[in-house]
Amino acid sequence: MAGGNFTKAGEERGVSRAQSEVNKKLKYISLAVLVVQNASLILSIRFVRTLPGDRFYATSAVVMAEVLKLLTCLLIILLQKRLNVKDTVLSLYDSIVVQYKDTLKLAVPSLIYTLQNNLQYIAISNLPAATFQVTYQLKILTTALFSVLMLRKSLSRVQWVSLLLLFAGVAIVQVQQEGKKETSVSDSSSQNYMVGLVAVVISCLSSGFAGVYFEKILKGSAASVWVRNVQLGMFGTALGLLGMWWNDGPGIAQNGFFFGYTSMVWCVIFNQAFGGLLVAVVVKYADNILKGFATSFSIIVSTVASVYLFGFHVDLMFTVGAGMVIGAVYMYSLPKPPSILGGAGGGASGAAGSEDEGKMGQSRNGGSLTSEGNGEMDSFLPKVGGKQKGS
Repeated sequence: MAGGNFTKAGEERGVSRAQSEVNKKLKYISLAVLVVQNASLILSIRFVRTLPGDRFYATSAVVMAEVLKLLTCLLIILLQKRLNVKDTVLSLYDSIVVQYKDTLKLAVPSLIYTLQNNLQYIAISNLPAATFQVTYQLKILTTALFSVLMLRKSLSRVQWVSLLLLFAGVAIVQVQQEGKKETSVSDSSSQNYMVGLVAVVISCLSSGFAGVYFEKILKGSAASVWVRNVQLGMFGTALGLLGMWWNDGPGIAQNGFFFGYTSMVWCVIFNQAFGGLLVAVVVKYADNILKGFATSFSIIVSTVASVYLFGFHVDLMFTVGAGMVIGAVYMYSLPKPPSILGGAGGGASGAAGSEDEGKMGQSRNGGSLTSEGNGEMDSFLPKVGGKQKGS
C-alpha cells in the first residue's frame, strides 16, 4: 500500500514538473504573441493607410473585423457543444433572447468599442506609428482613474508614480512632435496631426471608461466568455453598419463594400479580428509583469520599424519621453505589496490591488472579451499528463 502511494506521489511530481516546463515555454510564447500583435496591428494599419492609390473605407474594415470575430466565437461555441447545432441554438437563444436584459447591458460598451475602433484608424492615419503607440498608453491612466472613481479600487504608491511618469512621458513626446511632419510613403498634406491627436485621446478615454464600465456591470456574471463576445459582436456589427452608412454611405453605395481592399488590408482586418481572440487565449499564461513588458517591448519594436518603414526620426526628446512611458508601463504592472494592516481597511485595499487591471475577471483585450483565470478556455488549452493546463 505504501509502495503504491509512493509510486503515485512520484507520478504526480513528474506531471507537475512537466506542467511547469510547459507553462514556462507558454509564457515566452505568450510574450512573443503579445509583442507581435501589439506592434504589427499599428504598423500594418499605418502602412495601408499611407499607401498611394485607392484608400479603403475604415468603417467597412471595422464592420468586417466584427463579423469575423462574431463568426469565430459562434464556431467555438458550436465546438464546445460537440457540433450539436440544436444545443448551440437553444443555448444562444437562452443567453441572448430570454435573458435580454443581460444582453442589453452590453450595448453601451459595444457602442464605445465600435467608436474606439474607428478612432484608431483615424489616429493612425494621421500620426506616426511610434507616436501613436506611445500616446495610446494613456489608456492605462484613464483605466486606472475610472477604476478608482467607479469601482473604488486602490492604487499603490508605485502605481501612482508610474501614472505621473506616463503622463509626463506622453507630454514630452507630444511637445517634441508639435509642428513636425513624418516623412511618409505618401503625400503628408492629407494628414492632420491635431485630428490624429484628438482621436487617440478620445480613444484612450473611451477605452478606460468602457473597460471599467464593462467590469462593473458584469462583475460576478457566470456567462461564457464566448457568449459575451457574441453579444458584443452583434451590437458591434449593427453599430458599425450604422456608422458606415452615416459616414461613408454614398461612397460605399457607389464603389462597393470592398473598395480599395488589397491582400494587405485583409491582413489588417484578420489581425484586428483574431489578434484579440488570440491574445485572450495566450494571456492565460502571461502574468501582469509579462504583459507590461510585452507592451513596453512593442513600443520599441514600433519605433524601430517606423524608422525603416516610414522614415521616422528619433531624437533625444522622443527617446526620453518614450523611455519614461516604457518605464511607467512596467512599473504599473508590478504587483502591489501586501497590506501591512491586514484588517478590514488594509485587507480591502490589498484585495483591490490583487484584482488590478490585468486580472479583471472579464475584460476587453484587443477588441475581444477575455477570461483570465476562470477556466473559460480550458477546453481549447493543451493537456499534460491527463490534466488540463492552467487548472
